[in-house]
Amino acid sequence: MKPRAFSWIRLKALVKKEFIHILRDPRSLAMAFLMPLILLILFGYAITMDIKTLNLAVYDQDKSAASRNYVEGFPASSYFTVVASVDSYAAARELIDRGAAQLALVIPRHFARDLEQGRTAQVQLLADGSDANTATIALGYAEAITHRYSAGRQDTKVELAVDNRLRVWYNAELKSRWFIIPGLIAVIMTVITALLTSLTVSREWESGTMEQLIATPVQPIELFLGKMAPYFVIGVADVLFSVAMGVWVFDVPLRGSFAFLLGVTAMFLVGGLSLGIMVSTIAKSQLVASQLAMVATFLPAFLLSGFLYSIDNMPRALQVVTHVVQARYFVEVLKNIFLKASPPAFVADDLIFLALFAVVVFAVALGKFRKKLS
Repeated sequence: MKPRAFSWIRLKALVKKEFIHILRDPRSLAMAFLMPLILLILFGYAITMDIKTLNLAVYDQDKSAASRNYVEGFPASSYFTVVASVDSYAAARELIDRGAAQLALVIPRHFARDLEQGRTAQVQLLADGSDANTATIALGYAEAITHRYSAGRQDTKVELAVDNRLRVWYNAELKSRWFIIPGLIAVIMTVITALLTSLTVSREWESGTMEQLIATPVQPIELFLGKMAPYFVIGVADVLFSVAMGVWVFDVPLRGSFAFLLGVTAMFLVGGLSLGIMVSTIAKSQLVASQLAMVATFLPAFLLSGFLYSIDNMPRALQVVTHVVQARYFVEVLKNIFLKASPPAFVADDLIFLALFAVVVFAVALGKFRKKLS
C-alpha cells in the first residue's frame, strides 16, 4: 500500500486542534504565560550578586583625627554602615557571632604617628567567613577604600610604581542583574518548553483520543509537527515577553541584533520542544512526564549552564557533562547578544551546538513518536 503523502491541510487542522485545546485548558495557559512572569520577577529580584549593605563594627585604639578620617571613608562609600564602636576584641567578636556585623575594623595604636613618620600603618579587618561570597566582596571593598585613603594623603611618602586605571567593558557599573537576566531567560525557557510539550502525548493517551487520531489518515510527522507548532508560537511569545521585561523592568541593555536573537530562539525552541515531546512519548502519564521534564531540564539548566556558577570552576567531570546541556549554549549566546552585541561569527561554536542539538533531538523524538504510534 502506497504511504499517504504529507498534507499541509491535515497539519493545519492538527495545529488548530492543539490551539483550541490550549485555549480551553487554563492550566496550560497559566504554565505558558504566568510561569515566565512569576519566575522572572521572583528570580530577577531575589538573585543578586550585588552587596550594598555591610554592617561594620569599629575598634579604634588610636582615636586620632587620622583614624577617624580613615573610618569615615567606609560609610561614605555607601557599601558600609558603622553599627557600633567597640572597645575590645571580645566585643567585636560578639557582634560578628550574633550576626549584627559582617566585619570588624581594628585600628591599632600609633596609627596616626606611623603615617606622620612615613611608615606603613597597618589595620586589621575581621570578616565573617561563614558566607564566603559576601566576605570576599567585602574585603575587596575595604581594600579599595584603604587604597583611596592612602593615595589621598599628601603627607605620606607613598609612591605608586604603576598608575593602575581600570576600565570595565560591557557592564561598567558591574551590575549582577545585567548578566543574570539574560541567563535567567534561557533557564526559564528551557524549563517552560519542555514542560509545555511533555504533557501533550501522554495527555492524549490518558484521555483516549490518541487512538482516534491514529485511526484518521494523519501521518506521524504531521501529528508530531501539529503538536509542536502551537508551543513554538507560545515559546516565541514568551521569549519576546521575557526580553521586554528584561529591558524595560530590569533595565538590562539589549545591544545586539533583535533579528539574531529571534533566529537563535527559533533554533533553541526546536530542540527544547522536541525534548519535551520525547519525554511525553516515553512517559506513561502526565505526572511522570512533568517530573521527568523538570529533572531533565531545570536542574541542568540552573546548575550546569553557567547561568550562576562559572563552568571553569567546576570539577572536570561536571565540565564534560555541561557540553550536552542545551541551556549552556543558549545562556552564552544571550549574554553576548544583550551585553556585547556579538555577531554570529563570535558565537559560532554555540550556534553549531544548538543546531546539532535541535536536529538530533528532533530526529530521536520523531523516531520514538513513530514507534509509539505503531
